[in-house]
Amino acid sequence: MSDPTSASGTQPLLQPVRLGALELPNRVVMAPMTRSRATNAELAPTALHATYYTQRAGAGLIISEGTWVSPDAIGFINVPGIYTDAQTAGWAKVTESVHAAGGRIISQIGHVGAVSHPDHLGGRLPAGPSAINPRDMSFTPDGPKDTVTPRALTAAEIATTIDTYRRAAANALRAGFDGLEIHAQASHLVAQFLNPRLNQRTDAYGGSSEKRAQFLFDVVDAVSSVWGSDRVGVRLSPYWRREPSFTADDEVLADYDLLLKRLSDTDLAYLHLLGPEPHTGTDDTSTAFTRFRTHYRGAVIANLGFTQATGNELLERELADAVSFGAPFIANPDLVDRFAHGHPVAAGDRDTYYAGGAEGYTDYPTVTGS
Repeated sequence: MSDPTSASGTQPLLQPVRLGALELPNRVVMAPMTRSRATNAELAPTALHATYYTQRAGAGLIISEGTWVSPDAIGFINVPGIYTDAQTAGWAKVTESVHAAGGRIISQIGHVGAVSHPDHLGGRLPAGPSAINPRDMSFTPDGPKDTVTPRALTAAEIATTIDTYRRAAANALRAGFDGLEIHAQASHLVAQFLNPRLNQRTDAYGGSSEKRAQFLFDVVDAVSSVWGSDRVGVRLSPYWRREPSFTADDEVLADYDLLLKRLSDTDLAYLHLLGPEPHTGTDDTSTAFTRFRTHYRGAVIANLGFTQATGNELLERELADAVSFGAPFIANPDLVDRFAHGHPVAAGDRDTYYAGGAEGYTDYPTVTGS
């Protein structure tokens, strides 16, 4: 669990905290958010990315947008990778700028697996744990398209894929990040391996809850060999619903209970856990994070729909060690200052979330107008 530092009279979100080897000046974490601004052939971050992240350096911790570990990992347009020298160099400029502003930033790395589309892969089929269509959507250069039936990864391809995570982790270290987060949430590859509807393998990576989790543990081991586990986090979404493949039913939640217990033995910096979306018929936020605390004894970053008030309440109840905010950071680069001084939180323009360019990305003012 985290090592909190008391700050009498200060709201919990503004108190410092230690997550593994990460020393944070406050508990307001910027969640990873796809913003689709890598509009270049290299899929490399640019000076615009550096400006965007640096504007938000007041966060206790910035988690980068999800970045691809390889060309086969791609499932959305204009999202940067971290598998080439050009991409790594672009990220190095981002981290240098954030550090110069006094911030801390870690890299989230991931792979969409079966949720990709042939349009991203030169016409090739995407690959997943089994040849089962996840019945989701992929955002291609021609717009959203239904996913297709993927091919099943071979054992050799699984080993190669795990190595792409290790190499991406090494690039993130070379780029100057402060740590690493494994994208294991939503409908992407790690979550596909965990899902009994999409993973019907009969080898070491399927057939039981423990075997379905083996891919994640192998990825954790691979990236920890580069970073050390105390600078590695994992982001999971036990309550994710995307019918018909992803359902947060009792069986799924019980599998995640077991997974969290096993992850307690890995000495990770933290788990980044998404609670349930409102009005889904599953547990409420309080019940969900109480459940997580029961099964995971390490540090927890809580995510999904928190406000300043509900974030402080969760921390006061010791159900999490930090709280991550996504959408509030889009229109409020100075979100921590707004929390500290009681300023209102501005609303973002949804039409520009993925539009490309500076508009709706780096042009939101701070309270002081900068």
